[in-house]
Amino acid sequence: MKIGDRVRFLNTTGGGIVTGFQGKDIVIVDDDGFDTPMLIREVVVVESAGEAQVRQSVKAPSEIFSTPQPKEEEPVVIEETKEGEQLTICLAYLPVDIKSLNTTSYECYLVNDSNYYLAYSYMSRNDGGWLCRASGVIEPNMKMFIEEFEKSDLNDLEHIGFQYIAYKKDKPFALKNPVLAQIHIDTVKFYKLHSFRDNDYFNDDAIVYYITRRDLPEKQIIISGEELSRAMMEKEVAERPKKQAISKKNANPVIEVDLHISELIDTTAGLEAGDILEYQMDKFREVMEDNIKNKGQKIVFIHGKGNGVLKNAVLNELKNKYKGVYYQDASFREYGFGATMVTIK
Repeated sequence: MKIGDRVRFLNTTGGGIVTGFQGKDIVIVDDDGFDTPMLIREVVVVESAGEAQVRQSVKAPSEIFSTPQPKEEEPVVIEETKEGEQLTICLAYLPVDIKSLNTTSYECYLVNDSNYYLAYSYMSRNDGGWLCRASGVIEPNMKMFIEEFEKSDLNDLEHIGFQYIAYKKDKPFALKNPVLAQIHIDTVKFYKLHSFRDNDYFNDDAIVYYITRRDLPEKQIIISGEELSRAMMEKEVAERPKKQAISKKNANPVIEVDLHISELIDTTAGLEAGDILEYQMDKFREVMEDNIKNKGQKIVFIHGKGNGVLKNAVLNELKNKYKGVYYQDASFREYGFGATMVTIK
């Protein structure tokens, strides 16, 4: 990940251009004019800075014949895990707006929960044959955005093909079998809220189709062309996988705290404005102290838009008393302008 890359947020709506870094864990993203700090593991590159320059620039004639100078890219640091020596590969489908399930578009992600690089291709089948929708290489222990599609595209995704070859770079590794999978996607599930379930890789609910789990292919994995043809004639049902504990799973769900006084006490009779504000701030401090040691914990404080008194009090306390945390406006789609999200560092 480099300055100038265009990225998408994995666990919330939004994205933008990388403008800088804070330490080794935080990336600063220009999201519609706002510099937003995000954990690096919670964003994915959708367009590198080099690709954007090629797409946007128009070269002068003298530049066309010039010899391009190779850029020095920072080496990717691969953090291997003991569990990652076995391949666990899956496709995850998430609604862009789960609150508008009848009209929302969807996102597809590829998850590589292993210590191996994967050279992959992602395909769909129609009457004319197979169509390659995406291909490339995904690094170890990464989840990658593949595509966004509309509800009208669901019929084209009923039959998905996926193939990959696993390998490591510059080190010995155990040889893994190449895999060719044909998956039947139950498109009806995309219209039902309960089909999107808690999972190991995203804070948001998703429909997950496993391709390989702990080196064992799922039922829909087909190796030979003959078996593939036979399987395409059969109806296959994707089973919901059991929970697995992995390092990328955010074990701490987002905590929502509504600071509206009507949610904190039954009546405000006899209380002045200053008393109400102090009661709200006491609740804010209580939640912060209870979670200040929970690294990575996200807390959304719902303060409302109002006249900004409560919001300013919260921000002032975060700035002066809790300097070791990150805070930003919470998702506009979910909370409007009335909430602040705090991430414990």
